Amino acid sequence: MMYSLSYQMCKCEHGLTAAEQRAADVHAGETAAALRELRLLAWRALRPGHRVRPARGVAGAPVRFMSSAR
Repeated sequence: MMYSLSYQMCKCEHGLTAAEQRAADVHAGETAAALRELRLLAWRALRPGHRVRPARGVAGAPVRFMSSAR
């Protein structure tokens, strides 16, 4: 939402109403929680020394086929 400069200056001089302050606090809390979760996911994905084991039978594992000729 865009506010005019005069409205922003008035809010800066007089402060927010109680309802506006509560809404701003809720929004700030939600943003902080989202950033905390994002940091945790990034840390788990990028931490040094952590290697994901490949699933069995994938990427370089020898595959044996049964011979149909006897």
